[in-house]
Amino acid sequence: MTAQPPEPVQNPAPSGELRASHDDREATVERLRDAAAEGRLDLDELDARLEGALKAKTYADLAALTADLPAPAAAKSEPPLVLKSGMSGASRGPGRWEVPHHIIAHGGVAGVKIDFSRAECRHAEVLVVAYGEAAGFTIVIPDGWAADVTGVDPGIGGFTDKTTPDRLPGTPLIRLTGSGGMAGVVIRHPNRWERRKLQRNPS
Repeated sequence: MTAQPPEPVQNPAPSGELRASHDDREATVERLRDAAAEGRLDLDELDARLEGALKAKTYADLAALTADLPAPAAAKSEPPLVLKSGMSGASRGPGRWEVPHHIIAHGGVAGVKIDFSRAECRHAEVLVVAYGEAAGFTIVIPDGWAADVTGVDPGIGGFTDKTTPDRLPGTPLIRLTGSGGMAGVVIRHPNRWERRKLQRNPS
C-alpha cells in the first residue's frame, strides 16, 4: 500500500490581512473623530478617512487610516463639572471655556444655563446630567453639534429638544440624561438674539 503524501500545512494569514469586523471599523471611526476634534485632521481628511474606514476589509486597511496619528492615550481620571444654581443661578459660557467629559447641573431655585457656543471641546462625546428642579436648566449647542436625549426623564416640568440631528464631522455629541423636575429642561441652538451677539463679537 502506497503511503499518501502529507497534506500541506496552511500557514495563517498575516495579521494585517485578517478580515476586520464591524466593531473594528467602528473603533477606527471613533478614533478618527477624536483626532479631528483634537485638530489633527481637517474636515476633508476626516470625511475621506471615515469613508475608507466604513469600506475597509482588513486590519491593514484600517491601520493605514491611522498610521500617522499618535497612539490613543490612556483615559485620564477627570472630575465632572458640577453646577448648582443656589439662590442666584449658575451658568457656563458663552465665552471661551474647555468642556470636560462629564457635566452635572442642578437647576435649583434660580436656574442653570450652559452655553457651548464658543466652548473648546476635545471629546467625541460629552455626558450632561441635567436636573431641572424648581427653576429649570437650559443648554445651548452650536449649529452642527447634535444631542442624544433618549436618557432624559421629562418629569413634571417637561423636556424640550429644539436641536437638529445634522451632526457635522468632528463635532462632539452631547449625551443628555437626567430629569426635567418641576421646571423642565431645554436644549437648543442659539436663538436670534444670541446669534446677533455672537456676530457682533466673533472672537
